[in-house]
Amino acid sequence: MNKQNFQEKKYYSISEVSELCNIKSHTLRFWEKEFKDLKPVTRKGNRRYYQSQDIKLIKKIQSLLYEEGMTITGAKKNIMSASKKENQVENTHKMVKDLEDLLGKIN
Repeated sequence: MNKQNFQEKKYYSISEVSELCNIKSHTLRFWEKEFKDLKPVTRKGNRRYYQSQDIKLIKKIQSLLYEEGMTITGAKKNIMSASKKENQVENTHKMVKDLEDLLGKIN
């Protein structure tokens, strides 16, 4: 499977993700239990369908575990920390937009 198909599809089976990320499917199923943010859509017959944000998270987990040598616990903490930072940035942007709207109404 090439990268062009990766960007075109909305859903990927576990075997496609396994091939894309070079990770065995049983490892992906294990990671689903360990990392709460990794939740593929399940459909008929409990088949897993991953979306692009799931694949990005899988690649992040793979990098943390295999390239940076982190433990599962360390990778969880790293991902939770990054997620909190993203939420803070989103909240800050929302707050700035709300303040700009208020200032616009005052003027």
